[in-house]
Amino acid sequence: LSSDSSWENAIINVNKKVAPAVVYIDTERTVKTNPMIPEFFRDFFGPGVFDSYGDREYKQQGTGSGFIIRPDGYIVTNYHVIENADKIMVNLKGGKKYDAKVIGADKKYDLAIVKINAKNLPYLEMGDSSSLQIGQWVVAFGNPYGLHETVTIGIISALNRSLSDKAGEDGYLIQTDAAINPGNSGGPLVNLDGKVIGINEAILSNAQNIGFAIPINLLGDNLDALINDGKIKHQTSTTPWLGIYMQDVNEDMTSYFNLPF
Repeated sequence: LSSDSSWENAIINVNKKVAPAVVYIDTERTVKTNPMIPEFFRDFFGPGVFDSYGDREYKQQGTGSGFIIRPDGYIVTNYHVIENADKIMVNLKGGKKYDAKVIGADKKYDLAIVKINAKNLPYLEMGDSSSLQIGQWVVAFGNPYGLHETVTIGIISALNRSLSDKAGEDGYLIQTDAAINPGNSGGPLVNLDGKVIGINEAILSNAQNIGFAIPINLLGDNLDALINDGKIKHQTSTTPWLGIYMQDVNEDMTSYFNLPF
């Protein structure tokens, strides 16, 4: 860009183009908790096994972001935004609110499609994340800490990043220094043409200006599966593994589970 004025106008124009199709998602989920029973036991044995052990139940509120990809109400967000939600409420720019239902979801890629009963909605065009370059300007949209209609700008800091200890597990993420905070999850990361090139997903909580986004091509490659089948079919790994969880057993726990001490 040739001048500060043209640069400023570019960001303003991106906001005008993108903001109408960005949504804010409120969720409510039922959480059962008991300090004597580690969450690992619940995950391992499945739902219902520990229901007789005096669980406490409460409603947990959550918030996130998303963006409309079709005028008939299909919306992209992160899986972790809507995971185990009993209620999903989508808030459009301008104040309209709609109940939403999950159409498809995938935990591995942290992708989800929800739908609202609406028509003729503004929607975003998908870009091509395979052509991204380090140093390229990007703009992030979302709902950080409940602050609606927030826009931040930065560059692509790195490509093919991983948040997993397992090599190759998720080494496809876009790293950006555009500010991403809790509540931004599921919002669009766009280029200066206003096309979506990523889906905001995560941050490093102990660092500044290090955020990560899912490349939009990953969604594009699996969009039909999410909408038509409700899930993505992943290749089953043939690598054997063993999961172990250890915790000290104290006197209270032995009494609770009637174990010898």
